[in-house]
Amino acid sequence: MTDTTPEQLDRVLDAAVAAAAVLRDRTPAERAGHLRAAADALDGAADRLIPLAQEESHLPLPRLTGELKRTTFQLRLFADEIEAGAYLHATIDHADPGWGMGPRPDLRRMLVPIGPVAVWAASNFPFAFSVAGGDTASALAAGCPVVLVAHPGHPRLSEATAQVLVAALEGAGAPTGVFVLVEGQDTGRALITDPRVAAGAFTGSLRGGRALFDLASARETPIPFYGELGSVNPAFVTASASASRAEEVAQGFAASMTLGVGQFCTKPGLLFVPADSPVPALVAERLRETAGAPMLNERIRGGYGQGLASLASHEVVEVLAGSVDPDTDPAPTLLRTSAAEVLADPRPLTAEVFGPAALVVEYTDDEELLAAARVLEGQLTATVQGDQGDAVVPALLAVLSERAGRVLWGGWPTGVTVSYAQQHGGPYPATTAVGTTSVGTAAIERFLRPVAYQDLPEALLPEPLQDANPWSVPQRIDGVQHP
Repeated sequence: MTDTTPEQLDRVLDAAVAAAAVLRDRTPAERAGHLRAAADALDGAADRLIPLAQEESHLPLPRLTGELKRTTFQLRLFADEIEAGAYLHATIDHADPGWGMGPRPDLRRMLVPIGPVAVWAASNFPFAFSVAGGDTASALAAGCPVVLVAHPGHPRLSEATAQVLVAALEGAGAPTGVFVLVEGQDTGRALITDPRVAAGAFTGSLRGGRALFDLASARETPIPFYGELGSVNPAFVTASASASRAEEVAQGFAASMTLGVGQFCTKPGLLFVPADSPVPALVAERLRETAGAPMLNERIRGGYGQGLASLASHEVVEVLAGSVDPDTDPAPTLLRTSAAEVLADPRPLTAEVFGPAALVVEYTDDEELLAAARVLEGQLTATVQGDQGDAVVPALLAVLSERAGRVLWGGWPTGVTVSYAQQHGGPYPATTAVGTTSVGTAAIERFLRPVAYQDLPEALLPEPLQDANPWSVPQRIDGVQHP
């Protein structure tokens, strides 16, 4: 890949600003057409894109085929969402001289696009979280141009996907500059600090994401930065679940932690079990039957080896299955410690190891389990394997709801569907913006901002706020939703 020059970036950003002005006046139906055209073009280019993804990511054909389908599905879902119009939150309060706190002026409020968005592609999902992934889809749906920083882990795929996307968007009537791919770390730093950029979105490491977040916050005019930075995704097995379905729990955990060679941001990396549970031995048995496999790239492989070696070398940790050999394809690895040790020094034992490794934490009673849950940092997910009648469950769910964006019962966190109620985010360090999601239709709200208009004549109001409602969007009028 060749880094984008400062001169090129300057032209890209000028074009993005111009495109933002055009998109602001496009109807939801027009922007929905842009997204559907992009989805159709990506589906049509599958035979060219998927082989490139295989070569650069080491991921198998079924996984990549499904991931491309997810990518185009979410583009179409966002098209449906913006056509429905509810995302605008159009709210009309007519003037009311008898309002309870005194005469009320005519007030009308809606959400508008925030402006050009900088997006950093992720390495572990070369389609769904990369060039045409969720951040790109949600920003375009909001009416925001996207300047995307390509990930060096799949450069040829990134360039090919961008070509398909740009041609499809322009063919559907989108303005020039609505989407552009740029390259290079220095380019990314220049991008997040440029005053023409209104927001940033990132999926990747804690170190890289925090550096960009700090730059966004330190600007003369700070901007929102939506970073997904990492998560260990703890799973908690109650005594009753351990006794009644140990084999089922072990099978599910082993499958989830090794899915995609453990390179999912939702991989469960901590497994809390009773001290006498058979679950760890059953998980270890399954992992010994699972062969090592190549990781996405050497940088990720090196980071995994360092993280695993650090955890395995801790004096209170023992290896139950797998290998910490840095010179072989990483075999799924299971380690063990106690809840008492986690309580004594939680940070090194609960740090994310991105890859096919997990740490079993054995607890002695429910109080120790709750205490261990309380010391955890922010998470994308937290899972409970229990029974409804378990005395500890209500308190455990309450603790986990404070620390995770998605709390699961009886399932496993890998496999994040794209839907209306999905939440993919959580307290720091899982993300830098606890009140948002990067997956699902609610992700569009990251790239919108509210504007209220007071006493404007009907003809000067944005169309979604006019009484005539020419866009036929849902409106809340004087406190009552229509329709």
